[in-house]
Amino acid sequence: MTEQPEALRLADWAASYSTTMHNKCADELRRLHSVNAELLAALKDMHSGWKYIRETYGDLYGVGWDRAQDKAEAAIAKAEGWT
Repeated sequence: MTEQPEALRLADWAASYSTTMHNKCADELRRLHSVNAELLAALKDMHSGWKYIRETYGDLYGVGWDRAQDKAEAAIAKAEGWT
C-alpha cells in the first residue's frame, strides 16, 4: 500500500473546506509538491552523472567534489525520508 505524501494529504484536507483561502493553500501545496518531485529527479540525475564523471575521469582540483556530492546525497536522503 502506498501512503499519500503529507503535502497532498494536507492539500485534500484544505480543499475540503471550500473557502477561497483553503483552496489557494491546497493549490500551492500541490504545486510545491510537484516542483519538489521535479527538483528531486533533476538532483538524482545530476548526482548520477557526477558520480560517473568522478569514477571515470577522477577528481579535478578545486572543484569541490566531496562537498557537492555530500550535499546532494544529504538532500536526496532527506527528500526520500531516509533521515
